[in-house]
Amino acid sequence: MDVDTYPKPSSNLQEVMDSEVKEWHFHIYFAQKNEDQHYAALELRDAILRLRRDGAFVAVPLFRVNTEPMGPHPIGSYEVWVPSETFSSVFSYLCLNRGNLSILVHPLTREERRAWLGTPLPLDLSTLPITGELPLQYPSLKLGYSSQSPNLVLDDRRRLGANVENLLRSEKGAARASD
Repeated sequence: MDVDTYPKPSSNLQEVMDSEVKEWHFHIYFAQKNEDQHYAALELRDAILRLRRDGAFVAVPLFRVNTEPMGPHPIGSYEVWVPSETFSSVFSYLCLNRGNLSILVHPLTREERRAWLGTPLPLDLSTLPITGELPLQYPSLKLGYSSQSPNLVLDDRRRLGANVENLLRSEKGAARASD
């Protein structure tokens, strides 16, 4: 075994904390010649903007939508910047609302090629069950779905969203939510 191929993972707490990813990109893909996919992608983008405005999360789609391949992206796409503070909320939303669109997520680091954790593999999704129940794993920790901490109330979320929209008014590259 070549040790250089498999470097030892860090277990130094300070090093791990200092190297934590703070910003992410989601790239939403659509076949540019497929009107239904293009429409679905733009509808998803508009929903993200409205939800940001309403305080669901902080996510900033770039103003530009690439209707042709651009850079490493082989088909139509647009980018959504997300800070680590709301990554989980945006990731959850996209998992549940992407429809048939493909989404690439990668950390903003010095090496942005870390989209997959390892080599991409074909997956047999037919083996994954679909149940009507929430997965309660480790409920004794009282985290995740088992958490008993109060969530932000709707008015708090709306104030947060309005504040983010106000701050982004001076950012030329940030898309705006429609009224």
